[in-house]
Amino acid sequence: MPVIDPHIAQLLQCIELEEKEQVKRYSLDQQHTLKALKAEGLALHPIVVTRKNFGYADYPEITFRLPFPPDNNQFKDGASIECFTSGEEPVKGVLMSLEGKTGEFRLFAPDFPDWIEDDGVGIKLAPDQRTTTIMKTVLKQLPDNKHLFGLFEQLHKETPTENFAVPNKNIDLNFSNIHLNDSQQKAVMAIVQNDTITIVHGPPGTGKTTTLIEAVIQLIKAGEKVLIAAPSNTAVDNIAKGLITKGVNLLRIGNATKVDEAIFMHTPEGKLSNGKQQKEIKELKIRVEQFRKMALKYKRSFGKAEREQRDLLFKEVENIRAEIKKIQAYNEDKLYTEAEVIAGTPIGLYDAKIHRLKFNTLVIDEAGQCIEPLAWCIFPLAQKYVLAGDHLQLPPTVLSNEAARLGLNRSILEVSISAINNIFLLNTQYRMRQAIAGFSGGYFYDGLLQTAAHLSNTGTHISFIDTAGSGYNEKRGDNGMSLQNEGELRIVQKLMETEILDPLLTAFISPYAGQVAAAREALPKEMRISTIDSFQGQEKEIIILSLVRSNDEGDIGFLKDYRRMNVAITRAKEQLFVIGDSATIGGDAFYNAFLTYIETQGSYRTVWEFEL
Repeated sequence: MPVIDPHIAQLLQCIELEEKEQVKRYSLDQQHTLKALKAEGLALHPIVVTRKNFGYADYPEITFRLPFPPDNNQFKDGASIECFTSGEEPVKGVLMSLEGKTGEFRLFAPDFPDWIEDDGVGIKLAPDQRTTTIMKTVLKQLPDNKHLFGLFEQLHKETPTENFAVPNKNIDLNFSNIHLNDSQQKAVMAIVQNDTITIVHGPPGTGKTTTLIEAVIQLIKAGEKVLIAAPSNTAVDNIAKGLITKGVNLLRIGNATKVDEAIFMHTPEGKLSNGKQQKEIKELKIRVEQFRKMALKYKRSFGKAEREQRDLLFKEVENIRAEIKKIQAYNEDKLYTEAEVIAGTPIGLYDAKIHRLKFNTLVIDEAGQCIEPLAWCIFPLAQKYVLAGDHLQLPPTVLSNEAARLGLNRSILEVSISAINNIFLLNTQYRMRQAIAGFSGGYFYDGLLQTAAHLSNTGTHISFIDTAGSGYNEKRGDNGMSLQNEGELRIVQKLMETEILDPLLTAFISPYAGQVAAAREALPKEMRISTIDSFQGQEKEIIILSLVRSNDEGDIGFLKDYRRMNVAITRAKEQLFVIGDSATIGGDAFYNAFLTYIETQGSYRTVWEFEL
């Protein structure tokens, strides 16, 4: 039996641990009640079904709304889910989107369950066994691919290898975007010259997507076929829109249900919607519907013979559905060949079965959110790689603490950036006022981050409101699971009044789900209220950040993950208000430096100003 590479063995162990944790965490049983799952943000219940339809591959798709505002940090698009109701067998599916109180999911079933519109229907997260199975298979096969395994070994060396040195060729590019700054132009040139891996990184607002779009256009000019991936459908759509606007022949594969019209016409479904094969598919779908209606004549209470007849009818539904897929696959194959760029999530690209095509470059956007095994699922599809993102923001979410300890939450960007030299920082940010960006730029980006001239300070843009000595101590929420600080919420309410803050332009964020839940009860309903983790990648004119921690021991819990704070303090464009207890957080060197920064660059205020 061959000896397995220790790094691969560790990643396989991590995936096993994560699988076990998912099964344990997502179970709905006597130990894990529905109430407990809802409290942990793992179940949405009840849901109200607003629309039912059969999608592109003839799977049942359901649009729903929620009668409550969810903390949907865990319900990412593409997440595995189960649709359930009391006393019935749950049905597996996938979440396609969830925005605010409305969402959409697809069921892996021949038809809608009889009970789908009953009271008490909900969805909960389910173990994503398919993705974990794919990742394990890919990792086990990696040593068989000498080129890729050599790359894997180089990325896991203790010290950077000279094989990844920065290209020193000077090339003269005719940029289609004449507004790129110097650091963006250098990154584009490096991507065009790339032999193996190029990394483009930078904090929010530095134009990573803009840079990637220009780089892809230049690669196409050079005759390359490009693959684009990102761990979220939102990120895929973001870069896809930019390329479509530039006239690129792009094919967006995967989730086509919640994209806008501009992108839909660049999905297989959109491109094939007016073709002659659609007539054949339409006729097959009519037959499917006939068999489905015949099967549905047999209601819940029926005997053995009726059950067998119903099963036969549904079997015919499955056979016709397979024929539809076969026709679609034949026609999609032509689209894959013609496209200059194919874009999708890693699993979406893996599922497309495009291994026979030759892609020169694979671009992974939001690579700081992509766990390493997921990247190796699509690395075999291309010869060269571009990783873009920010490894100094929050890492990918991993449920198992042990798997995280062993490195599963290290993104492909974080793994690569410590092993190669071909790295380009985008050094000018265009999102926030200079005072808001200043601390993060100095602490996390070695003082290399500049702010665009039009965002220089025009007053006070960052404030700390100190609750030290006020008695506003943290406490456990009603469910005992997360911390709250009622005093800090009262300050927020007063702040909204005294500063005359527009709720539509203001977001409240906190590291603790308990504080977010309490804020939803206390603050204006039209205001965006979110955990820091959920708010990553978003922005608002005004941000109010509640740190919550206030205790005599100076215990700051997971405020110790400074990357979470980096996310939090880089969401605001015009005004950032931070509320916290300097006596609790000030003993930590990072927060002490942050408080010192605000004293010199912003406004340091106390709770007593608010006369609470």
